[in-house]
Amino acid sequence: MRSVKQLVFFAFSLITATFYGQKVDELVQWSQAINRVNDSVYELVFTAKIAPDWHIYSAYTDPNGSLPAEFTYSGLNTEFILLGDLEEGPTVQKYSDVFEVTETYFINELIWKQKIKKINADLNVVKVDLFYQLCQEVCIPVDKQFVFNADGNSAAETQRSVSDRDRTLTESLILPIKNKDLLSSTDNQTAGTEQGLWTIFSLGFLGGLIALLTPCVFPMIPLTVSFFTKQSSNRSKGIVHALWYGFFIVMIYGLLSVPFHVFASVDAQILNQMATNVWLNTLFFVIFVFFAISFFGYYELTLPSSWAHKMDDASNKKGGILGIFFMALTLAIVSFSCTGPILGGLLGSTALAEGSVAWNLTVGMLGFGVALALPFGLFALFPGMLQSLPKSGSWMTDVKVVLGFLELGLALKFLSNADLVGHWGLLKREVFLGIWAVLAFLLGAYLIGLYRFKSYGPKDPRKPVKVVLGLLSFIFGVYLVAGINKAVSLNALSGFPPPDFYTLAQTDSDCPLGLDCYKDFEQGYQAALEQKKPMLIDFTGWACVNCRKMEEGVWTDPEVFKYLNESVVLISLYVDDRKDLAEEDRFVFQFPNGRIKEINKVGQKWGTFQNINFNAVSQPFYVLMDTEYNLLQPPIQLADKKTYLEWLKKGTELKKP
Repeated sequence: MRSVKQLVFFAFSLITATFYGQKVDELVQWSQAINRVNDSVYELVFTAKIAPDWHIYSAYTDPNGSLPAEFTYSGLNTEFILLGDLEEGPTVQKYSDVFEVTETYFINELIWKQKIKKINADLNVVKVDLFYQLCQEVCIPVDKQFVFNADGNSAAETQRSVSDRDRTLTESLILPIKNKDLLSSTDNQTAGTEQGLWTIFSLGFLGGLIALLTPCVFPMIPLTVSFFTKQSSNRSKGIVHALWYGFFIVMIYGLLSVPFHVFASVDAQILNQMATNVWLNTLFFVIFVFFAISFFGYYELTLPSSWAHKMDDASNKKGGILGIFFMALTLAIVSFSCTGPILGGLLGSTALAEGSVAWNLTVGMLGFGVALALPFGLFALFPGMLQSLPKSGSWMTDVKVVLGFLELGLALKFLSNADLVGHWGLLKREVFLGIWAVLAFLLGAYLIGLYRFKSYGPKDPRKPVKVVLGLLSFIFGVYLVAGINKAVSLNALSGFPPPDFYTLAQTDSDCPLGLDCYKDFEQGYQAALEQKKPMLIDFTGWACVNCRKMEEGVWTDPEVFKYLNESVVLISLYVDDRKDLAEEDRFVFQFPNGRIKEINKVGQKWGTFQNINFNAVSQPFYVLMDTEYNLLQPPIQLADKKTYLEWLKKGTELKKP
């Protein structure tokens, strides 16, 4: 059973792998050989050159730390058996402060040797799947396959190259668009991006304000401000030190997003793959449930205590501005049990937002840091205001419990994303809303004092504010139940529950609002030719929040719906669809820089189609085009009803004879 610490670390590793994954081949140069010992015994040899400052964990490293390398052999015990243990070349051992164990890994060069014995005389090929972690400050989990010829000759690693067939399939995706100048109109996209960043900053700021109310941070405010104002030689110097302290808090949280920028430009589709990865979303669900349970008081998620001690010692020894930096770093470490789950929510929210995940996270982290740093600077300037701060008490426990329920609600959203993208059929719209309603009722019952978590002791006296909040939670639960029965509209929640066509009573149509739509461009194009209508290409996603907002908040407008139903052929292309392409439709796409990418999934195909034709990767993204490949309007993204309707009217009017 993996520890909580390992799960959190591995979750971050998966996220980081999304950005670094396309660079692995540049960081590790693999080679292989097969040595024939006799007619039935062979030695498989795996070697690698590792880039400076990177390392790969041994197969024998302590399993309580970073994950060991693992080999999976196809045909083991049926085609051949292993002789002896896996042999390793020179390794390095070092104690890990994170996991508090000694870890074993390779630097610069790696060697693995494994002897096998054939038990099937006709065995010709041995396939070996390797899982390993490539690490620097962060770790990249990597899966790699090796193929050996059992006749004694080494075979090349399994890797596809670009063939004439691949080039033909790639060219078939390129449309002969005649007026590409309309693609340069980015007013709508820019405005949406700026608005999105301000929203993310606001969410981060709100998260920071909530973190201030937790028992890990709130008691630190008067203590820290008093330290700066009383320990300094004069008040002005104390104020300057407090402001430096606040600045370093903002800087530290902003720096946490830096790793996400390093290789973010390698492949534009990487960001979408991260936000819609089935297993990553499932892992987020598990981690957020862990966060929620910690908020309910059953355990604490803390960083190693040795980190806090080292930072505290450094702040005392260094003094001056550098000492203040280490004080801020100490606060970030010791408050992790409260801020970690909130930061996790921020990470998850920004990963699912439109635009660059890296910049979304940076802006969100800066908002979080600003809110966290604000009181330290504010109370240093106006120390008299410290007297107005409420005293620490049980109300901070209530804040943590409320956050725990919010974490569970967000966890369910990630599980829903995985369910939609993976087509599991587990969390239909009614089930999702029903669970949210139960959570709302449980939160309301807690707030009005019907029960209390044992870890927090006996129930408190009922307080008016808690009763009011509890009643509001009950009202929200009733609202959700009414929405399940369609007694009320849930447009205010658009994007969070599954789409309205993903229900227990789902019909044959899985198109938004029951519209006729095509999920393949060629099929949609042929329908547009037959019906003599323009095409509305809808680049969307199963896990796309803003796509649901447009469908449920804009497309439901009667006039908009009429145009969609009568005046255009709707082609909905899901860029996060993880269905396998038919074998004959799979191909290798080569980027202008020479790097290749295998297109094996439906979503990969349509994501590449969007990128190479319209130079865009975000969703929703709408294109109006006639069957002669003339753009009828500049593409549009998020828009209100009026703007979207005018865009449709103008485009369809141009198509009329």
